[in-house]
Amino acid sequence: MNRHLQTYLNSHTEAAPLAVFRVFFGVLMFVSILRFWSYGWIEKFYIAPDFHFSFYGFSWVRPLGEWTYLLFGICAASAIMITLGWKYRLAMITFFLSFTYIELMDKTMYLNHYYFISILSFLLIFLPAGNYFSLDTLLSAGKVGSRKRTSKASKRATQYIPRWTLDSIKLLLGIVYVYAGLAKLNSDWLLNAMPLKIWLPSKFDIPLIGDLLGQEWVQYAFSWIGAGYDLFIPFLLLWKPTRTFAFVTVVIFHILTRVLFPIGMFPYIMIVSAFIFFDASLHKKVIYAFAKAVKYPKQLLETTTIWQPVSIKKYKISLAVIAIFFCIQLLLPWRYALYPGELFWTEEGYRFSWRVMLMEKSGYAQFKIKDGVTGKRFYVNNADFLTPLQEKQMSFQPDFILEYAHYLRDHFTAQGHQNVEVYVESYVALNGRLSTTYIDPAVNLAEIKESFTHKHWIKPFNDEIKGL
Repeated sequence: MNRHLQTYLNSHTEAAPLAVFRVFFGVLMFVSILRFWSYGWIEKFYIAPDFHFSFYGFSWVRPLGEWTYLLFGICAASAIMITLGWKYRLAMITFFLSFTYIELMDKTMYLNHYYFISILSFLLIFLPAGNYFSLDTLLSAGKVGSRKRTSKASKRATQYIPRWTLDSIKLLLGIVYVYAGLAKLNSDWLLNAMPLKIWLPSKFDIPLIGDLLGQEWVQYAFSWIGAGYDLFIPFLLLWKPTRTFAFVTVVIFHILTRVLFPIGMFPYIMIVSAFIFFDASLHKKVIYAFAKAVKYPKQLLETTTIWQPVSIKKYKISLAVIAIFFCIQLLLPWRYALYPGELFWTEEGYRFSWRVMLMEKSGYAQFKIKDGVTGKRFYVNNADFLTPLQEKQMSFQPDFILEYAHYLRDHFTAQGHQNVEVYVESYVALNGRLSTTYIDPAVNLAEIKESFTHKHWIKPFNDEIKGL
Protein backbone atom coordinates (compact mmCIF):
# COMPACT_ATOMS: atom_id res chain seq x y z
CA MET A 1 0.00 0.00 0.00
CA ASN A 2 2.86 2.37 0.79
CA ARG A 3 4.20 1.85 -2.74
CA HIS A 4 0.85 2.74 -4.28
CA LEU A 5 0.52 5.76 -2.01
CA GLN A 6 4.02 6.92 -2.91
CA THR A 7 3.24 6.50 -6.61
CA TYR A 8 0.09 8.55 -6.21
CA LEU A 9 1.85 11.31 -4.27
CA ASN A 10 4.51 11.52 -6.98
CA SER A 11 2.02 11.71 -9.86
CA HIS A 12 1.29 15.05 -11.50
CA THR A 13 -1.45 16.79 -13.45
CA GLU A 14 -2.07 20.12 -15.20
CA ALA A 15 -2.05 23.19 -12.96
CA ALA A 16 -4.79 25.04 -14.88
CA PRO A 17 -7.76 23.72 -12.81
CA LEU A 18 -6.15 24.89 -9.57
CA ALA A 19 -5.37 28.30 -11.07
CA VAL A 20 -8.95 28.73 -12.29
CA PHE A 21 -10.22 27.68 -8.88
CA ARG A 22 -7.94 30.25 -7.23
CA VAL A 23 -9.20 33.06 -9.46
CA PHE A 24 -12.88 32.23 -8.99
CA PHE A 25 -12.42 31.71 -5.25
CA GLY A 26 -10.72 35.09 -4.87
CA VAL A 27 -13.38 36.91 -6.90
CA LEU A 28 -16.27 35.34 -4.99
CA MET A 29 -14.66 36.08 -1.63
CA PHE A 30 -14.08 39.71 -2.58
CA VAL A 31 -17.69 40.08 -3.77
CA SER A 32 -18.96 38.40 -0.59
CA ILE A 33 -17.06 40.79 1.67
CA LEU A 34 -18.07 43.80 -0.43
CA ARG A 35 -21.71 42.65 -0.29
CA PHE A 36 -21.57 42.26 3.51
CA TRP A 37 -20.03 45.73 3.85
CA SER A 38 -22.45 47.44 1.43
CA TYR A 39 -25.50 46.12 3.29
CA GLY A 40 -24.29 47.79 6.49
CA TRP A 41 -23.95 44.45 8.24
CA ILE A 42 -20.56 45.22 9.77
CA GLU A 43 -22.14 47.98 11.85
CA LYS A 44 -25.40 46.10 12.43
CA PHE A 45 -23.99 42.75 13.54
CA TYR A 46 -20.54 43.50 14.95
CA ILE A 47 -20.21 47.12 16.08
CA ALA A 48 -23.68 48.15 17.27
CA PRO A 49 -24.45 45.21 19.64
CA ASP A 50 -23.18 45.51 23.21
CA PHE A 51 -22.96 41.76 23.66
CA HIS A 52 -21.65 39.04 21.36
CA PHE A 53 -22.04 35.29 21.67
CA SER A 54 -18.73 33.47 21.47
CA PHE A 55 -17.64 29.98 20.53
CA TYR A 56 -16.48 27.90 23.48
CA GLY A 57 -12.75 28.48 23.95
CA PHE A 58 -12.76 31.61 21.75
CA SER A 59 -14.26 34.19 24.07
CA TRP A 60 -11.16 36.30 23.44
CA VAL A 61 -12.21 36.80 19.81
CA ARG A 62 -14.28 39.98 19.82
CA PRO A 63 -15.23 42.73 17.35
CA LEU A 64 -12.66 45.52 17.24
CA GLY A 65 -15.00 48.49 17.35
CA GLU A 66 -14.49 50.79 14.37
CA TRP A 67 -11.29 48.83 13.61
CA THR A 68 -13.58 45.99 12.50
CA TYR A 69 -13.85 47.81 9.17
CA LEU A 70 -10.08 47.51 8.81
CA LEU A 71 -10.31 43.79 9.49
CA PHE A 72 -12.85 43.41 6.67
CA GLY A 73 -10.66 45.60 4.47
CA ILE A 74 -7.66 43.35 5.08
CA CYS A 75 -9.79 40.32 4.26
CA ALA A 76 -11.01 41.94 1.02
CA ALA A 77 -7.50 43.01 0.02
CA SER A 78 -6.17 39.49 0.56
CA ALA A 79 -9.01 38.15 -1.63
CA ILE A 80 -7.86 40.46 -4.45
CA MET A 81 -4.27 39.27 -3.98
CA ILE A 82 -5.46 35.65 -4.17
CA THR A 83 -7.31 36.40 -7.41
CA LEU A 84 -4.21 37.97 -8.94
CA GLY A 85 -1.88 35.33 -7.52
CA TRP A 86 0.27 38.04 -5.96
CA LYS A 87 2.24 36.89 -2.91
CA TYR A 88 -0.19 34.01 -2.92
CA ARG A 89 0.90 32.14 0.20
CA LEU A 90 0.94 35.30 2.34
CA ALA A 91 -2.43 36.36 0.90
CA MET A 92 -3.97 32.95 1.59
CA ILE A 93 -2.74 32.90 5.19
CA THR A 94 -3.99 36.47 5.71
CA PHE A 95 -7.38 35.63 4.25
CA PHE A 96 -7.74 32.50 6.35
CA LEU A 97 -6.84 34.31 9.59
CA SER A 98 -8.94 37.41 8.94
CA PHE A 99 -12.00 35.54 7.63
CA THR A 100 -11.90 33.00 10.46
CA TYR A 101 -11.54 35.78 13.01
CA ILE A 102 -14.63 37.45 11.50
CA GLU A 103 -16.49 34.15 11.69
CA LEU A 104 -15.57 33.68 15.35
CA MET A 105 -16.52 37.20 16.48
CA ASP A 106 -20.17 36.33 17.07
CA LYS A 107 -21.63 32.81 17.10
CA THR A 108 -24.97 34.31 16.11
CA MET A 109 -23.62 34.66 12.56
CA TYR A 110 -22.58 31.01 12.20
CA LEU A 111 -23.42 29.50 8.83
CA ASN A 112 -22.21 26.24 7.33
CA HIS A 113 -20.77 27.99 4.30
CA TYR A 114 -18.72 30.35 6.47
CA TYR A 115 -17.18 27.30 8.07
CA PHE A 116 -16.64 25.79 4.62
CA ILE A 117 -14.79 28.90 3.44
CA SER A 118 -12.57 28.85 6.54
CA ILE A 119 -11.49 25.23 6.15
CA LEU A 120 -11.17 25.55 2.37
CA SER A 121 -8.93 28.60 2.73
CA PHE A 122 -6.85 26.70 5.29
CA LEU A 123 -6.40 23.85 2.80
CA LEU A 124 -5.47 26.27 0.01
CA ILE A 125 -2.55 27.57 2.08
CA PHE A 126 -0.75 24.29 1.37
CA LEU A 127 -1.58 24.07 -2.35
CA PRO A 128 0.59 25.61 -5.15
CA ALA A 129 -2.30 27.63 -6.57
CA GLY A 130 -0.08 30.66 -7.17
CA ASN A 131 2.44 28.94 -9.44
CA TYR A 132 0.44 29.19 -12.66
CA PHE A 133 -1.24 32.15 -14.34
CA SER A 134 -0.35 34.46 -11.49
CA LEU A 135 1.19 37.83 -10.86
CA ASP A 136 3.94 36.09 -8.89
CA THR A 137 5.15 34.22 -11.98
CA LEU A 138 4.76 37.30 -14.15
CA LEU A 139 6.81 39.50 -11.81
CA SER A 140 9.53 36.89 -11.53
CA ALA A 141 9.78 36.89 -15.33
CA GLY A 142 10.03 40.65 -15.59
CA LYS A 143 8.19 42.95 -17.97
CA VAL A 144 10.30 42.08 -20.97
CA GLY A 145 12.67 39.63 -19.39
CA SER A 146 16.09 38.46 -20.44
CA ARG A 147 16.78 34.80 -21.05
CA LYS A 148 18.21 34.54 -17.57
CA ARG A 149 15.13 36.04 -15.90
CA THR A 150 12.75 34.03 -18.08
CA SER A 151 14.57 30.88 -17.10
CA LYS A 152 14.19 31.82 -13.47
CA ALA A 153 10.49 32.43 -14.02
CA SER A 154 9.98 29.06 -15.65
CA LYS A 155 11.01 27.44 -12.40
CA ARG A 156 8.10 29.17 -10.67
CA ALA A 157 5.59 29.06 -13.51
CA THR A 158 4.89 25.38 -13.11
CA GLN A 159 2.47 23.80 -15.54
CA TYR A 160 2.30 20.49 -13.67
CA ILE A 161 1.46 20.07 -10.00
CA PRO A 162 0.95 17.04 -7.71
CA ARG A 163 -2.32 15.29 -8.50
CA TRP A 164 -3.29 15.18 -4.83
CA THR A 165 -3.53 18.98 -4.70
CA LEU A 166 -6.57 18.93 -6.97
CA ASP A 167 -7.96 15.76 -5.43
CA SER A 168 -7.84 17.30 -1.96
CA ILE A 169 -10.31 20.00 -3.00
CA LYS A 170 -12.54 17.38 -4.61
CA LEU A 171 -12.36 15.31 -1.43
CA LEU A 172 -13.38 18.26 0.72
CA LEU A 173 -16.33 18.99 -1.55
CA GLY A 174 -17.27 15.32 -1.44
CA ILE A 175 -17.25 15.33 2.36
CA VAL A 176 -19.51 18.37 2.45
CA TYR A 177 -22.03 16.88 0.04
CA VAL A 178 -22.07 13.29 1.33
CA TYR A 179 -22.30 14.27 4.98
CA ALA A 180 -25.11 16.69 4.13
CA GLY A 181 -26.86 13.82 2.37
CA LEU A 182 -26.37 11.39 5.23
CA ALA A 183 -27.79 13.98 7.63
CA LYS A 184 -30.98 14.06 5.54
CA LEU A 185 -31.56 10.36 6.06
CA ASN A 186 -33.89 10.91 8.99
CA SER A 187 -37.61 10.43 9.51
CA ASP A 188 -38.45 14.13 9.73
CA TRP A 189 -36.86 14.89 6.36
CA LEU A 190 -37.87 11.79 4.39
CA LEU A 191 -41.14 10.67 5.99
CA ASN A 192 -42.61 14.01 7.08
CA ALA A 193 -41.00 16.38 4.56
CA MET A 194 -39.95 18.57 7.46
CA PRO A 195 -38.99 21.37 7.53
CA LEU A 196 -39.71 21.94 3.81
CA LYS A 197 -43.41 21.44 4.51
CA ILE A 198 -43.20 24.57 6.67
CA TRP A 199 -40.89 26.64 4.46
CA LEU A 200 -42.03 26.03 0.89
CA PRO A 201 -45.68 27.20 1.14
CA SER A 202 -44.45 30.65 2.19
CA LYS A 203 -42.77 31.00 -1.23
CA PHE A 204 -46.10 31.10 -3.07
CA ASP A 205 -45.20 34.41 -4.76
CA ILE A 206 -42.28 32.96 -6.75
CA PRO A 207 -43.10 33.11 -10.48
CA LEU A 208 -43.90 29.85 -12.30
CA ILE A 209 -43.37 27.47 -9.37
CA GLY A 210 -44.98 29.38 -6.49
CA ASP A 211 -48.34 27.62 -6.74
CA LEU A 212 -46.69 24.20 -6.75
CA LEU A 213 -44.74 24.78 -3.55
CA GLY A 214 -47.84 24.49 -1.39
CA GLN A 215 -48.58 20.98 -2.63
CA GLU A 216 -47.53 18.16 -0.37
CA TRP A 217 -46.15 15.92 -3.14
CA VAL A 218 -43.79 18.72 -4.19
CA GLN A 219 -42.54 19.10 -0.62
CA TYR A 220 -41.81 15.37 -0.42
CA ALA A 221 -40.21 15.41 -3.87
CA PHE A 222 -37.90 18.27 -2.84
CA SER A 223 -36.93 16.39 0.33
CA TRP A 224 -36.07 13.14 -1.42
CA ILE A 225 -34.37 14.79 -4.37
CA GLY A 226 -32.34 16.96 -2.00
CA ALA A 227 -31.07 13.92 -0.10
CA GLY A 228 -30.27 12.04 -3.30
CA TYR A 229 -28.53 15.06 -4.80
CA ASP A 230 -26.20 15.49 -1.83
CA LEU A 231 -25.37 11.80 -1.62
CA PHE A 232 -24.57 11.18 -5.28
CA ILE A 233 -23.52 14.45 -6.91
CA PRO A 234 -19.79 14.14 -6.01
CA PHE A 235 -19.60 10.72 -7.66
CA LEU A 236 -21.49 11.91 -10.74
CA LEU A 237 -19.02 14.79 -11.02
CA LEU A 238 -16.07 12.42 -10.72
CA TRP A 239 -17.28 10.11 -13.50
CA LYS A 240 -16.62 11.65 -16.92
CA PRO A 241 -19.72 10.25 -18.72
CA THR A 242 -22.05 11.94 -16.19
CA ARG A 243 -19.93 15.01 -15.41
CA THR A 244 -21.65 17.50 -17.69
CA PHE A 245 -25.10 16.35 -16.60
CA ALA A 246 -23.99 16.54 -12.97
CA PHE A 247 -22.65 20.08 -13.38
CA VAL A 248 -25.90 21.24 -15.01
CA THR A 249 -27.70 19.65 -12.05
CA VAL A 250 -25.43 21.53 -9.65
CA VAL A 251 -26.25 24.83 -11.36
CA ILE A 252 -30.00 24.19 -11.39
CA PHE A 253 -30.06 22.90 -7.80
CA HIS A 254 -28.12 25.80 -6.31
CA ILE A 255 -29.87 28.50 -8.34
CA LEU A 256 -33.20 27.08 -7.20
CA THR A 257 -31.91 26.98 -3.63
CA ARG A 258 -30.85 30.62 -3.93
CA VAL A 259 -34.30 31.58 -5.22
CA LEU A 260 -36.09 29.74 -2.42
CA PHE A 261 -33.89 30.58 0.54
CA PRO A 262 -31.82 33.63 1.60
CA ILE A 263 -28.45 31.87 1.94
CA GLY A 264 -26.18 34.51 0.44
CA MET A 265 -23.23 33.52 -1.74
CA PHE A 266 -23.17 29.83 -0.84
CA PRO A 267 -24.91 28.58 -4.02
CA TYR A 268 -22.42 30.43 -6.23
CA ILE A 269 -19.48 29.12 -4.21
CA MET A 270 -20.65 25.54 -4.70
CA ILE A 271 -21.28 26.06 -8.43
CA VAL A 272 -17.82 27.49 -8.98
CA SER A 273 -16.23 24.78 -6.82
CA ALA A 274 -17.87 22.01 -8.86
CA PHE A 275 -16.08 23.34 -11.95
CA ILE A 276 -12.82 21.84 -10.65
CA PHE A 277 -14.05 18.34 -11.53
CA PHE A 278 -13.75 19.05 -15.27
CA ASP A 279 -10.70 18.06 -17.30
CA ALA A 280 -7.73 20.40 -17.50
CA SER A 281 -8.37 21.04 -21.19
CA LEU A 282 -11.48 23.08 -20.36
CA HIS A 283 -9.67 25.03 -17.65
CA LYS A 284 -6.82 25.79 -20.04
CA LYS A 285 -9.30 27.33 -22.47
CA VAL A 286 -10.52 29.56 -19.65
CA ILE A 287 -6.95 30.46 -18.70
CA TYR A 288 -5.97 31.26 -22.28
CA ALA A 289 -9.05 33.44 -22.70
CA PHE A 290 -8.16 35.36 -19.52
CA ALA A 291 -4.50 35.54 -20.53
CA LYS A 292 -5.37 37.00 -23.93
CA ALA A 293 -7.64 39.60 -22.32
CA VAL A 294 -4.96 40.78 -19.88
CA LYS A 295 -2.00 40.19 -22.24
CA TYR A 296 -0.44 37.61 -19.99
CA PRO A 297 2.68 36.06 -21.66
CA LYS A 298 1.77 32.82 -23.36
CA GLN A 299 5.21 31.35 -22.73
CA LEU A 300 4.51 31.37 -19.00
CA LEU A 301 1.53 29.07 -19.61
CA GLU A 302 3.53 26.54 -21.61
CA THR A 303 6.57 25.93 -19.45
CA THR A 304 6.23 22.12 -19.14
CA THR A 305 7.85 22.61 -15.72
CA ILE A 306 6.89 20.24 -12.91
CA TRP A 307 6.31 21.75 -9.47
CA GLN A 308 8.94 20.80 -6.93
CA PRO A 309 8.88 21.57 -3.20
CA VAL A 310 11.49 24.04 -1.99
CA SER A 311 12.09 21.86 1.07
CA ILE A 312 11.36 18.13 1.25
CA LYS A 313 11.04 18.38 5.03
CA LYS A 314 8.46 21.18 4.84
CA TYR A 315 6.63 19.30 2.10
CA LYS A 316 6.33 16.21 4.28
CA ILE A 317 5.10 18.36 7.17
CA SER A 318 2.47 19.88 4.85
CA LEU A 319 1.32 16.42 3.81
CA ALA A 320 1.04 15.40 7.47
CA VAL A 321 -0.96 18.52 8.31
CA ILE A 322 -3.34 17.89 5.42
CA ALA A 323 -3.75 14.23 6.44
CA ILE A 324 -4.65 15.31 9.98
CA PHE A 325 -6.95 17.98 8.54
CA PHE A 326 -8.96 15.40 6.60
CA CYS A 327 -9.09 13.00 9.54
CA ILE A 328 -10.69 15.81 11.55
CA GLN A 329 -13.15 16.59 8.75
CA LEU A 330 -14.16 12.94 8.51
CA LEU A 331 -14.54 12.39 12.27
CA LEU A 332 -15.82 15.72 13.61
CA PRO A 333 -19.37 15.39 12.20
CA TRP A 334 -19.82 12.14 14.15
CA ARG A 335 -19.10 13.65 17.56
CA TYR A 336 -22.84 13.96 18.20
CA ALA A 337 -22.86 10.19 18.83
CA LEU A 338 -21.01 10.85 22.08
CA TYR A 339 -24.02 12.68 23.52
CA PRO A 340 -27.33 11.25 24.71
CA GLY A 341 -30.66 12.57 23.54
CA GLU A 342 -31.97 13.83 20.20
CA LEU A 343 -29.41 15.86 18.27
CA PHE A 344 -31.94 18.26 16.75
CA TRP A 345 -33.22 19.02 20.24
CA THR A 346 -29.99 19.39 22.21
CA GLU A 347 -27.81 20.52 19.26
CA GLU A 348 -24.81 18.96 20.99
CA GLY A 349 -22.50 18.21 18.09
CA TYR A 350 -24.76 19.87 15.53
CA ARG A 351 -22.46 22.61 14.23
CA PHE A 352 -19.56 21.84 11.89
CA SER A 353 -21.25 18.64 10.73
CA TRP A 354 -22.81 19.74 7.41
CA ARG A 355 -26.36 19.49 8.69
CA VAL A 356 -27.76 22.04 6.30
CA MET A 357 -31.32 23.40 6.63
CA LEU A 358 -32.63 20.33 8.43
CA MET A 359 -34.89 21.89 11.03
CA GLU A 360 -37.28 24.69 11.76
CA LYS A 361 -36.81 25.60 15.37
CA SER A 362 -38.40 28.48 17.24
CA GLY A 363 -38.24 29.34 20.90
CA TYR A 364 -39.20 31.63 23.74
CA ALA A 365 -36.90 32.35 26.66
CA GLN A 366 -37.83 34.51 29.67
CA PHE A 367 -35.02 34.99 32.20
CA LYS A 368 -35.61 35.50 35.90
CA ILE A 369 -32.97 37.06 38.14
CA LYS A 370 -32.87 36.38 41.88
CA ASP A 371 -30.74 38.17 44.45
CA GLY A 372 -29.47 35.31 46.62
CA VAL A 373 -29.18 37.56 49.70
CA THR A 374 -32.31 39.72 49.61
CA GLY A 375 -34.47 37.21 47.75
CA LYS A 376 -35.57 39.95 45.34
CA ARG A 377 -36.72 38.61 41.94
CA PHE A 378 -37.36 40.28 38.61
CA TYR A 379 -37.61 39.40 34.92
CA VAL A 380 -35.27 40.53 32.16
CA ASN A 381 -36.27 42.30 28.97
CA ASN A 382 -33.99 40.57 26.47
CA ALA A 383 -34.30 43.50 24.06
CA ASP A 384 -32.31 45.59 26.54
CA PHE A 385 -29.23 43.43 25.88
CA LEU A 386 -29.68 41.55 22.60
CA THR A 387 -30.44 42.38 19.00
CA PRO A 388 -33.54 40.71 17.48
CA LEU A 389 -31.32 38.20 15.63
CA GLN A 390 -29.34 37.39 18.77
CA GLU A 391 -32.51 36.90 20.78
CA LYS A 392 -33.97 34.63 18.12
CA GLN A 393 -30.86 32.44 17.97
CA MET A 394 -30.51 32.38 21.75
CA SER A 395 -34.08 31.24 22.33
CA PHE A 396 -33.57 27.67 21.06
CA GLN A 397 -29.84 26.94 21.39
CA PRO A 398 -28.71 25.77 24.83
CA ASP A 399 -25.13 27.04 24.66
CA PHE A 400 -26.47 30.49 23.75
CA ILE A 401 -28.89 30.35 26.67
CA LEU A 402 -26.12 29.43 29.11
CA GLU A 403 -23.73 32.11 27.86
CA TYR A 404 -26.44 34.74 28.03
CA ALA A 405 -27.34 33.62 31.56
CA HIS A 406 -23.71 34.10 32.60
CA TYR A 407 -23.70 37.53 31.00
CA LEU A 408 -26.82 38.49 32.98
CA ARG A 409 -25.26 37.15 36.18
CA ASP A 410 -22.16 39.29 35.69
CA HIS A 411 -24.18 42.34 34.62
CA PHE A 412 -26.46 42.36 37.63
CA THR A 413 -23.62 41.49 40.00
CA ALA A 414 -21.84 44.60 38.75
CA GLN A 415 -25.01 46.57 39.53
CA GLY A 416 -24.78 45.57 43.20
CA HIS A 417 -26.92 42.43 43.43
CA GLN A 418 -25.40 39.63 45.50
CA ASN A 419 -25.17 35.89 44.83
CA VAL A 420 -27.10 36.37 41.61
CA GLU A 421 -29.14 33.39 40.47
CA VAL A 422 -30.42 33.08 36.90
CA TYR A 423 -33.37 30.93 35.85
CA VAL A 424 -35.09 30.64 32.51
CA GLU A 425 -38.57 29.74 31.38
CA SER A 426 -37.88 28.32 27.97
CA TYR A 427 -40.15 26.74 25.37
CA VAL A 428 -39.13 25.38 21.97
CA ALA A 429 -40.99 24.00 18.93
CA LEU A 430 -39.15 21.70 16.53
CA ASN A 431 -40.22 20.90 12.95
CA GLY A 432 -43.91 21.59 13.44
CA ARG A 433 -44.27 19.93 16.84
CA LEU A 434 -46.02 21.71 19.69
CA SER A 435 -43.89 24.00 21.79
CA THR A 436 -42.70 22.37 25.01
CA THR A 437 -40.42 23.15 27.94
CA TYR A 438 -36.81 23.22 26.82
CA ILE A 439 -34.66 24.12 29.85
CA ASP A 440 -35.29 22.91 33.39
CA PRO A 441 -36.74 26.05 35.06
CA ALA A 442 -35.48 24.94 38.48
CA VAL A 443 -31.80 24.98 37.44
CA ASN A 444 -29.74 28.00 38.42
CA LEU A 445 -27.82 28.61 35.21
CA ALA A 446 -25.48 31.02 36.96
CA GLU A 447 -23.83 28.02 38.61
CA ILE A 448 -23.51 25.91 35.47
CA LYS A 449 -20.08 25.93 33.83
CA GLU A 450 -19.79 25.75 30.06
CA SER A 451 -18.02 22.62 28.80
CA PHE A 452 -18.20 19.93 26.13
CA THR A 453 -20.05 17.59 28.48
CA HIS A 454 -23.74 16.79 28.10
CA LYS A 455 -26.07 19.57 29.22
CA HIS A 456 -28.22 17.65 31.69
CA TRP A 457 -30.41 20.69 32.30
CA ILE A 458 -32.03 20.38 28.86
CA LYS A 459 -35.43 18.75 29.21
CA PRO A 460 -35.83 15.39 27.40
CA PHE A 461 -37.28 15.37 23.89
CA ASN A 462 -40.78 13.86 23.99
CA ASP A 463 -40.65 12.36 20.50
CA GLU A 464 -38.27 10.35 18.31
CA ILE A 465 -36.51 11.28 15.09
CA LYS A 466 -35.08 8.17 13.47
CA GLY A 467 -31.97 8.30 11.32
CA LEU A 468 -28.38 9.42 11.35
